[in-house]
Amino acid sequence: MNHFERLKPTSIGEAVSLLSAHGEKARIVAGGTDILVQMKKRVTLPEYLISVEGIKGLDYIVHDKEDGLRIGPLTKITSIEKSSLIKSRYHALYQAAGKMATPLIRSRATIGGNLCNAAPSAETATPLIVMGAIVKIEGSDGSENVSLENFFTGPGMTVLTDRKVLIDIRIPNLPPNSGSVYLKHTRAKGHDLAAVGVAALVVMNGEIIKDVKIGLGAVAPTPIRANKAEKILKGKRPDDTVLQEAGQAAALESRPIDDLRSSAEYRRKMVAVLVKRAVGQAIQQMKG
Repeated sequence: MNHFERLKPTSIGEAVSLLSAHGEKARIVAGGTDILVQMKKRVTLPEYLISVEGIKGLDYIVHDKEDGLRIGPLTKITSIEKSSLIKSRYHALYQAAGKMATPLIRSRATIGGNLCNAAPSAETATPLIVMGAIVKIEGSDGSENVSLENFFTGPGMTVLTDRKVLIDIRIPNLPPNSGSVYLKHTRAKGHDLAAVGVAALVVMNGEIIKDVKIGLGAVAPTPIRANKAEKILKGKRPDDTVLQEAGQAAALESRPIDDLRSSAEYRRKMVAVLVKRAVGQAIQQMKG
C-alpha cells in the first residue's frame, strides 16, 4: 500500500473543504472495508484519506409516519440487519444487509460506503432503488437531493464530485399491500460477492399486480431497473406464465460481462430465474 495521510474532519463542512483542497488526490473513507482493499491491490492510490467516522450525527435509523425512513451514511450494515423496523417495513433492504459479506465486515462497513463505492454488485443499491430512495448530497455550493437510480454513473462512479459528500438516505413509506424481496446468487456458498442480485417491490390490488419495480445488480455497469419486465407484470395476475415472461424480459435487459464470478450467459439465465422467484416471494411476503 502506498504512503498516505489520514485526515479527520469533525464536520461535513470541514470534509467538503478538505475535498476541495485536495481534489482527485483524496478519497472519503468511513468503515474502510472497500477502499483499503482497493489500495492494497493498487486499484486506487489516494494521497489523502478523509476519515468521516468522527463526524457526529451521521449514524441513525429514524422513521416518520409522513416522510418515511431516513438512514445516516455512517450507519453500519449490522445496524440495518438488526433493525426490526427495517425488517418489518423495508424487508428487501433487511435481506440485502444480511447477505452482505461476513458478520465482521458488516460490523465495520457503512451503508454510505456501500453506495459510494458504486460496485455494480452493491447489495444495498438495488433494494433502495426499487423503494424510491433519495440521497442528499452536501457540497461547497450547498445541498441537493438525487434519486438513487440516477446516483450511479458507471463502475465505481457516482454523481459525487471532488467537492461533494453523501449526508443522508431517505426512503419513502412503501404503499399499502406491498411486499419486497432481495435475492442474491453467488459463485459459491458463503459470503462471496453477488454474481447476480435482484430486488423486487410488488404492490397488489387483490390478485392483480397494481405496481412493480425490479432492480438488477451485478449484470450491468451500474445497478439498473428492469423496466420492460415491470411493464409485462403491471395489471396482470401473477401466474407462472406471466412471471416467466417477465424473467425472460429482464434477462434481455441485463448487460452482463464474463468475469471470475460468472459468465455473461449464465448471469442472464440467473436473472430470469431470480426475477420470477423474487416477484413471487415479494407477493408472499406481502401476504404473510
